[in-house]
Amino acid sequence: MFNRFRLWCGAVIRIFRAHRSLRLENLALRQQLVVLKRKHPRPRLGAFDKLFWVVVRYIWSDWEKSLFLVLPETVARWHQAGFKLYWTMLCKVQKRVGGGGRISKQIRELIFLMVAENPTWGAPRIHGELLMLGFHVSETTVSRWMRRAPRNLDPGKRWLAFLRNHREAIAAMDFFTVPTLPFNVLYCFFIISHDRRRILHFDVTPHPTSNWIVQQMREAFPYESTPKFLIFDHDAKYGFEVPAAIRSMKIACVQTSVQSPWQNGVAERWVGSCRRELLDHVIPLNERHRKRLLSDYLSYYHDDRTNLGLDKQTPGGRAFYIGSGQVISRRRVGGLHHRYDRAA
Repeated sequence: MFNRFRLWCGAVIRIFRAHRSLRLENLALRQQLVVLKRKHPRPRLGAFDKLFWVVVRYIWSDWEKSLFLVLPETVARWHQAGFKLYWTMLCKVQKRVGGGGRISKQIRELIFLMVAENPTWGAPRIHGELLMLGFHVSETTVSRWMRRAPRNLDPGKRWLAFLRNHREAIAAMDFFTVPTLPFNVLYCFFIISHDRRRILHFDVTPHPTSNWIVQQMREAFPYESTPKFLIFDHDAKYGFEVPAAIRSMKIACVQTSVQSPWQNGVAERWVGSCRRELLDHVIPLNERHRKRLLSDYLSYYHDDRTNLGLDKQTPGGRAFYIGSGQVISRRRVGGLHHRYDRAA
């Protein structure tokens, strides 16, 4: 505040000084200004400095000749911003959306929901859906509220929709290990289809090699019954032979990123189900015993077990019973699981 008082007092005193003295003082000030600008190329101006030049612009015709710190266009922009701020503070009214009356909260929430669930829809499409639901609102209002809708930033839902639309052409393969009673390790190989979550092929071996994996793939896809895409990870067991064999079968290789099992989610979920529902409750004696247990579980998995990803249906398409007969229980996987049917 004291600095501002000194500035205004100095301006009054200079009015009564001699013309020669003012010229010399201006020359000295300009020289110091050049030095200051050389040291600080882009000085920052405060709100009072901006207001000073806006006022000087209206009371002094030669103000542009004495302006060095900023351009004259910048001072004009400051005036426009001050004009806008003045009327904003004067009105104290938030800009309303739409030209007519306000729409209800229910319509706004419906517009936001349609924008989030259908990112490719425009205002005409959403307006048409609202008309079908009996909501009479203009397309212009819908367009303006769409700009305020929160965007869905989760790309997982977009990928989920993509996978659902292409699941008939996608399969995945993976390994998981099982310890046996004599502390040996068996490697279980399987190929799963994305469309009905069916296990297309499985086998067990204590020593997996790339040639053995190629043979399993030939058995899994006979007579050109190959999918378009095959998802697998960067396991060293695949080597260079497995990707080459996949391409020779006219299948596109889709390898997941390193240490990213979630990118092969369908296969990983099946491994989790197999462990929770079978492997955590049995101790395989040897390779033969392990194959028999897996065969029993796959039969139960395909024909009896409902799958959440298939809308509570089974991969094999289990029939619904509508009758009112007595409910009977059938043992599956040695009694670990059961199937329930109605008696004829």
